[in-house]
Amino acid sequence: MPNAAMTQDELKAQVGRAALDHVVRGEIVGVGTGSTVNKFIEALATIRDQIKGAVSSSEASTQRLKALGIPVFDSNEVDELAVYIDGADEIDGRGYMVKGGGAALTREKIVAAQSRRFVCIADASKRVEVLGRFPLPVEVIPMAARRVARQFAAQGGTATLRTKDGQPLVTDNGQHILDVNGLSIREPLAFESEVNQWPGVVTVGVFAHQKASLCLLATPEGVQTLRY
Repeated sequence: MPNAAMTQDELKAQVGRAALDHVVRGEIVGVGTGSTVNKFIEALATIRDQIKGAVSSSEASTQRLKALGIPVFDSNEVDELAVYIDGADEIDGRGYMVKGGGAALTREKIVAAQSRRFVCIADASKRVEVLGRFPLPVEVIPMAARRVARQFAAQGGTATLRTKDGQPLVTDNGQHILDVNGLSIREPLAFESEVNQWPGVVTVGVFAHQKASLCLLATPEGVQTLRY
C-alpha cells in the first residue's frame, strides 16, 4: 500500500533490499558507496553465504563489508564482475548519472567499468530530466585545480574546492574534488569525453560511458524498475 509518510531513510532501505534480486549468487558483486549503498550492504549481509564476496569502491564501504563478514577482493584480483550496485546523485531518463557526492567517483567508475551491468539504486528525488542541478563532482590533481576551475568557468560553471574541517578534502586516491554549479549537461557522453581530456582531471562525475543498465527507484508506492 502506498505510504507517503515513508522517510528517505526508509526508502533507501527498501531499495537496498530490492537490489538483492540483482545479485548473482555464487559470484563476486561490485559494491558502491554512499548512504543508499549502506542500506544495500546491510541487506547483502543476509545472503553473504550465497556470494563469494565483493569488490568495493571506497575505503568506507570496504570497512562496512568486512565488519559484516563479507570478504572484500582487490579489483585486480577479479577479471570481470557480473553486476555493480551503486547509488547516484542524479539519474536521467537514459540512465546517465552524476555521481561523486561521497568523493568516491574515481573508484566507482573503475568498478563500474569492470562490471557487465550497473544497477543504480536511488530514491525518486534523484530522478532528473537534465543532469547538472546537483553540483558536478570532479576529482583533480591538486596542482591543476585552479586551471580546471577556469575551464569550467568558460562553460558557465562555478567550481568550488570541496573542503572538510576547513581543509581541502583528500580523496582515497590522495586528490582533491571540485564541485561545479551552474551546468546543464544535455549531452552527457560528449561532455564526459571532453572533460576527461582536460589535463589534471582524474575523473569527472558524469557516468555516461558507464551508465546504468537499470535503476531501482524507491517511491512511496514501492520500488520502480527503470530499464535503459
